[in-house]
Amino acid sequence: MVEIWKPLSVREIQNIFKGIPVEWWIAGGWAIDLFLGEITREHEDIDVVILRKDHLTIQKHLEEEWDLYKAVKGELITWKKNETLLSSYDNIWVKKKGSSTWAFQVMIFDTDENKWVYKRKKTIKLPLEEIGLQTTTSVPYLRPEIQLLYKGGSSLIREKDHYDLHSVLPKLCISKWRWLRDSLNDQFPEGHEWMDYINHREEGGKPFD
Repeated sequence: MVEIWKPLSVREIQNIFKGIPVEWWIAGGWAIDLFLGEITREHEDIDVVILRKDHLTIQKHLEEEWDLYKAVKGELITWKKNETLLSSYDNIWVKKKGSSTWAFQVMIFDTDENKWVYKRKKTIKLPLEEIGLQTTTSVPYLRPEIQLLYKGGSSLIREKDHYDLHSVLPKLCISKWRWLRDSLNDQFPEGHEWMDYINHREEGGKPFD
């Protein structure tokens, strides 16, 4: 299936999801920019995060106007009506019915009771009430240090991920960038390419100097 994007705006996403009775957060590069309060780079797509317990509720509210596909190992497969998604499925692509362009993605977070669980290292957890922030216009978004963990914890760190680290790290309070550092160390005890940048912050310098 051709991967052509015409992503919705943050406001359009807000208008869709404010009518659905679930918790949700803007994620990806947009979460970084919402935290910073400015658009720092171009965004090819837009991501929304929900909790796994809510995924069928999302499907119910979207299926009339939108086509939903689950992304699995490079394939996009139709998400069947009322199909429960196990933990191996955490990425849904969405496009308007009749459209050939993708509008947004829905990422699914796993939880342990009232805690978010980082799928790549399940010992990394946070209370659900601590994973998000909100803009002055009531748009919920994923905390930047958590988004950076997903970016830095990927098997392929892209140029835009380095750019987002560069943009955000100087703006994080001590406890948040130390949490990022410690989480990356937990996932990569053998070392990680961002550690020099992050540790330089500890010494009072500016990353990427």
